[in-house]
Amino acid sequence: MRPLAADFSRYLGMERGLSKNTCSAYAGDAEAFLAYCEARKTDPALAEPPFVEGYLWALKKERGLGPASIFRKTEALRAFYRYLRLEGKAQKDPTANFRAPKLPRKVPRFLDRRDMERLLVYPAGEAFAKVRAAAAIELLYASGIRVSELLGLRLESVNFQQGWLRVFGKGAKERMVPVNAAALSRLKDYLAARQLKFGGRAVQDELFLNRSGRKLSRIQMWKDIVAFGKEAGVEIHPHPHLFRHTFASHLVQGGADLRSVQEMLGHASLNTTQIYAHVDKGDLKRAHDKFHPDK
Repeated sequence: MRPLAADFSRYLGMERGLSKNTCSAYAGDAEAFLAYCEARKTDPALAEPPFVEGYLWALKKERGLGPASIFRKTEALRAFYRYLRLEGKAQKDPTANFRAPKLPRKVPRFLDRRDMERLLVYPAGEAFAKVRAAAAIELLYASGIRVSELLGLRLESVNFQQGWLRVFGKGAKERMVPVNAAALSRLKDYLAARQLKFGGRAVQDELFLNRSGRKLSRIQMWKDIVAFGKEAGVEIHPHPHLFRHTFASHLVQGGADLRSVQEMLGHASLNTTQIYAHVDKGDLKRAHDKFHPDK
C-alpha cells in the first residue's frame, strides 16, 4: 500500500500545489489509514462511512488527539478519496458527508500583482510547450476556472466574439465565465502554434493537447507552468490552482462583490467564497495613513 500513499503525495504537490510538509503529513495520514484497512482486511476503495468514522474515533479515543489533529486527518482522508476517485480507483467517497471540527479558515496564498504581471508579459517565444503554458496561465488568471475545467475545454467552449468560456465544473454543472481580450489573444497565439504543429493530423477535441495530439495531462500542465514561472523570475512557484486563488483575491481587492465572484468560481455556497474577503496588509496600511485623523 506504500506506493499508493506515495502517488497520493505526488498528486498533492503537483496538482494541489501543497507544501512538502503538508504533502508528507497527508501522505502519512493516508498510509496510517491504509495500514488500518489492511489490518482489518478492508479494501479502502470499498470502505463505508461507518468504517472511516470508526477509524477517526479510534484516533480520538486511543491516542487522545484534539480537534486540530482530527481536522487535519479528516481533511487528509477527504483529499485521499478525492484522489482515488479522480484516478478511477474508487467509485464512491465515504467522507463526502463528513463534518470536520470547525477551525479558523486561513487566507489562501495568491500571487501579488507584480509577480502576476511578470507572468503575463513574459514572452512565450515559439516553443509549443511555452506558448501553451502562456495561454493556460492567461486563461486561468482571467477566468478563475479549475485546472480540470481548463483541460476539459474544447474549441467550441470559447466564444471569441463575446468573450465567454463555457465551462463544466463539479457534477458536470455548466456555467458561463467571462474572459478578457488579453487572454483570448494569448489563446489565439496558442491555437496558431497548435495548427502549425499538427496541421491536418487527427487530434483529440480538447483545446490543450500534448505533443501527440491527445488531451494534456494535469501533471504536464503543472510542469509547464512551473517551468514558465521559473523563467519569468516569479518567487513563488506557481501551480494551476494558485491562479484561481489569485483571480478571486484580486477581484475582491478591486471591489468586486462576493456574489459575482461566487458565480464565476462556480461555488455552490457563498460561504466558500467568503474566504477571499480578506484585506491585504498593504491596503490596510494605506487606508490607515489616508483616513486616520491623527496624521
